[in-house]
Amino acid sequence: MIQINTNMKPALYCLLILPVLLAVFLITPKLVANSAATSNARSASQLYAKYCVSCHGQNGKSQTPKGKSNHARDLTDAKWQDDVSDERIYNSIMNGRKVRGEMPSFSNKLSNEEADALVGLVRGFRK
Repeated sequence: MIQINTNMKPALYCLLILPVLLAVFLITPKLVANSAATSNARSASQLYAKYCVSCHGQNGKSQTPKGKSNHARDLTDAKWQDDVSDERIYNSIMNGRKVRGEMPSFSNKLSNEEADALVGLVRGFRK
């Protein structure tokens, strides 16, 4: 029979618990990040449906009646996607644009994180 010295028990417990704590510490941030990414993807889709689809259309081509009359940007245009920065897309969302047509500002309706999520969604429309 093996006898464990009672003075050694705390050290043994630490050796047993340390790998478990280390695993939890390393795995938890990844699970939270994956959950946040999934949440942002749904959020961006919901926001796009609520604020953008009436002009830019479900497919991003801006072929809706409102999009055509407002000269809304075709978000699938590869050349535009190559030329425009994420910062400019973000600024257009938050501050609006009055270049081709009139895109309203959404700064009073969206958080910075929501606007960033929409930038990612817009990038996904590239042909």
